[in-house]
Amino acid sequence: MAVWRKLWCRNLLSVSLLLCVLLLTGDVHARPANMSAAKEKSPAGKDDNEILPPDHLNGVKMEMDGHLNKDFHQEVFLGKEIEEFEEDSEPRRNRKKLIEIFTKVDSNKDKSVSAKEMQRWIMEKTEEHFKEAMVENKNSFRGVDPDANGQVTWDEYRVKFLASKGFNEKEIAEKVKNNEDLKLDEETQEVLESLKDRWFQADNSPNDQLLNEQEFLSFLHPEHSKGMLQYMVKEIVRDLDQDGDKKLTLSEFISLPVGTVENQQAQDIDDDWVRERKKEFQDVIDSDQNGIVTMAELEEYMDPMNEHNALNEAKQMIAVADENQNHNLELDEILKYSEYFTGSKLMDYARNVHEEF
Repeated sequence: MAVWRKLWCRNLLSVSLLLCVLLLTGDVHARPANMSAAKEKSPAGKDDNEILPPDHLNGVKMEMDGHLNKDFHQEVFLGKEIEEFEEDSEPRRNRKKLIEIFTKVDSNKDKSVSAKEMQRWIMEKTEEHFKEAMVENKNSFRGVDPDANGQVTWDEYRVKFLASKGFNEKEIAEKVKNNEDLKLDEETQEVLESLKDRWFQADNSPNDQLLNEQEFLSFLHPEHSKGMLQYMVKEIVRDLDQDGDKKLTLSEFISLPVGTVENQQAQDIDDDWVRERKKEFQDVIDSDQNGIVTMAELEEYMDPMNEHNALNEAKQMIAVADENQNHNLELDEILKYSEYFTGSKLMDYARNVHEEF
């Protein structure tokens, strides 16, 4: 069983506690049973982040654990600049930056953004995430390729992985060389087995159990490879599929863990979470509207370089802020709905809009 499915099961046991914490802290907008945000902010060491496949993939609509990517809109609108729009950053600076972005998206300079212009922009920003991942992968690959021969064996990788977890690298390397029992704890062994399964999936023909730099990129970032994207989809379907037919019904997609609702506030959180997933399932993922999502549909939905998806996303983003219903996006609209596009709420969004533009 993959480590993400194991973590999913363990996460379900702690959902009630999580809801209590959310209610105490007043964060009633957080998604129940979704640990992705917590994972992203965990104080993992730099080495862990470099050689482990990330839980979160920028510009991909769904997380590895099957939850919707809550930051997707911001990621495909801001690209590499997403970090510049922090919650505590200066509103006036953010406002100026957002105006600059608007002028770039508006390629024909008619002071409005069409769906086609937004589609082009989304594809450009997604490409930015891809290039960023490739640069990071190059550095990560050097770290796990000690003999610099352009290929990494599974044994080389697992030694580096265990060293990043605090094991003595020389001792582990010697035990691996001699095929000795590594005497790992259960959790570490589960993670390692899951990584091994993923490793072999990333190993293209001929299957020699060696990964070159491109294959290692697919290992860390499945969105860069059609084969690995299919593997990711299979893992997600396996997590959510309750009847084993390798397809997802609406009820399977929106199902919540038993016992998560303890009071009315918790019920409201669950209702919002279900409502969000139901809308995504019916309006976006289920492309033929037959009430069933196949692996092919889910793969198409999750493919970040799918131009058709980018156009649909562009239309959806415009519709959120299109107050005058002209199917385009004006500057005052994007400033008013800045929190949707950037995650940062601006003050006095309409002040001197036309002068600054």
